[in-house]
Amino acid sequence: MAIALEANNINKYFMTPEKFHALKGISFKINQGEFVSITGKSGCGKSTMLYILSTMDTDYEGSLQLNNQTITGQKQNHLAAFRNEHIGFIFQFHYLLPDFSCLKNVMIPALRLGRLSREEIEHNAYEKLKLLDVGGQALKAASRISGGQQQRVAIARALINEPSIIMGDEPTGNLDSRNTAVVFDMFRKLASGYNKTIIAVTHDNDFAHKSDRIIEMMDGKIIAQ
Repeated sequence: MAIALEANNINKYFMTPEKFHALKGISFKINQGEFVSITGKSGCGKSTMLYILSTMDTDYEGSLQLNNQTITGQKQNHLAAFRNEHIGFIFQFHYLLPDFSCLKNVMIPALRLGRLSREEIEHNAYEKLKLLDVGGQALKAASRISGGQQQRVAIARALINEPSIIMGDEPTGNLDSRNTAVVFDMFRKLASGYNKTIIAVTHDNDFAHKSDRIIEMMDGKIIAQ
């Protein structure tokens, strides 16, 4: 089975207000098409690790490979292009542009990538919204739909460039149980039906236990996986 992500001996230090060893010798692999939850108490290093895995934080020791490419040591412009093509990131808060339509919000990463015509991007964006059962909201301003719908639009935006890896930082943290179940089912479909690799930081034990594997952290270390 192809390996989507490999982290080797990742160490992370914060230097202010005093030196703090946040991640301590983190090593693991995630296979393509695997749905992995990262759990642990607040402050254990989950989100810190996710931001390194997503290439947004490059100030660490150790090595990281994504899709058989060495990420560690690459320049920022290369990493930005890699992220836009290979990684879809979903935050706890949706970060949609409130005055833009849902459709335009989803189109933005693809317009930035610039591979397809505007017409093709618009078609693909609408298809992603339909996949997430919010096609009927496409032309509404993002500020005019419910919180659960906004998070689904944010997931559609994360999918628009057909990334192979989808990362989420508490992607259901602001959702009620019904919408959490909808998002989980979508992640499951993306992993098993579309061979997407899902890596989600979560405090939700029910969510974690239904995923393929749990990586549990404590005090900057992996204690179980």
